[in-house]
Amino acid sequence: MQASHKASFLVLISVFFFWGFVAASNSILIPVFKEHFNLTQTQAMLVDVCFYVAYTMGSLLYLLSAKLFNFNILQRVGYKNGIALGLCISAVGTLLFIPAAQASSFSLMLGGLFVVGLGFSLQQTAANPLVIHMGHPDQGAQRLSLAGGINNIGTTIAPLLLSFAIFGSIQARSSNLNLTAIQWPYLILGMAFVLVALFFFFSNLPDQIITERSETYTHYSFLKLITIPQVGWGMLAIFLYVGVEVATAANLPEYMKRELHVPTAQVAPYVSLFWASLMIGRWTGAAGALNINFQIKSILRWILPYVAFLIFIACNAITSDSIQWVFPYFFVIPILIITDWLSKGKPERQLVLFSTFGIIALCCGMLLHGLWSAFAITAVGLFCSTLWPCIFTIAIRNMKMHTHTISSYLIMMIMGGGWISLLQGTLADGMLGIRYSFIVGVLCFLFLAWYGWKAHKWIHQNQIQ
Repeated sequence: MQASHKASFLVLISVFFFWGFVAASNSILIPVFKEHFNLTQTQAMLVDVCFYVAYTMGSLLYLLSAKLFNFNILQRVGYKNGIALGLCISAVGTLLFIPAAQASSFSLMLGGLFVVGLGFSLQQTAANPLVIHMGHPDQGAQRLSLAGGINNIGTTIAPLLLSFAIFGSIQARSSNLNLTAIQWPYLILGMAFVLVALFFFFSNLPDQIITERSETYTHYSFLKLITIPQVGWGMLAIFLYVGVEVATAANLPEYMKRELHVPTAQVAPYVSLFWASLMIGRWTGAAGALNINFQIKSILRWILPYVAFLIFIACNAITSDSIQWVFPYFFVIPILIITDWLSKGKPERQLVLFSTFGIIALCCGMLLHGLWSAFAITAVGLFCSTLWPCIFTIAIRNMKMHTHTISSYLIMMIMGGGWISLLQGTLADGMLGIRYSFIVGVLCFLFLAWYGWKAHKWIHQNQIQ
């Protein structure tokens, strides 16, 4: 990455923190709402449905405005201003939590999450391709992994902070819910959205992505673009990847409650470990994005994941009575590091390897019992960690002037986080039960491994102009 881009890159990845904070907060809201409003697991999954379907609605509005009114918002206002606008929209959504908490209204809280998701849709449409293009294209996936590491600082602390706000303690002995307390963390979050939006507006981030435009450039319709295998199947890959990640986190509290008899008030550290696992994985992959010699990269590949793990331990040491239960997870992390080394930084290869180990982790979670079964399920976070940048990089590679359009298509598929969660929740309420409902994630990983296996051939066959 050029030296002139480094400061701008640091500004850009700050917004990834907010995406992670809200997404992980949903994992706590689900069991809290389920208990407070006496919901089934299927009904509780509406938290994820509303939040992630908002991504689709936002992307559709973006595409329709470009198609019907010839108004491409990112080309008109610029990428950095698009991110600032998205932050302001999300801030409006957080304000809805104030009347929702006061009225104890489940539907109004869902509405607030929907508006927050609408803002995130615009932010992600602008930020992800911007990260990929701020440096050498071959390291685009690794830069997204680095940005994802910032995202997962937010995901790690969010469950702990929200649980503290609701119960008054991370490992509360009482499960008495203080639902009105939810409004305060979201009010603070909304204020932060506005402040960071102003920061983006006055920053020196690029307004546009500079792409090489061919003299024979032609517009491709939606149907034409999705018939390109790396794009069409990439959209489904994003749908299933976000689905398995979010569904695993969303159903983990119910698994802990039914199988390990952990009450809702004490589930936050386990949810935090799942999201911290994504941080561990992304920090491992981020070593490859650093412009340093090979020997130091190899050392950092082992150091950075344990630094991330220590951040998780430190957060829990401050907020929890005991952290000894998590120490065996220390011996799970080397599996990730070795797998990352075997991938050699190639998105296609990494997608195959990480998806395969994701399948193994879920199968172990379903077959084992006790704390090791919980560790196996949280380890899914390790192997989901870099799948987003792998899929995103593959899908937009060599897409030239179509990059921003395809980016919007991919963001639209984030709705998988809601629908796959709903599917798993329905199976958990039905014949499979919560333990074997994780077979849904196994099927998602199988497709992701196939996509990675086929991607190399598709990219070299692509002749888009």
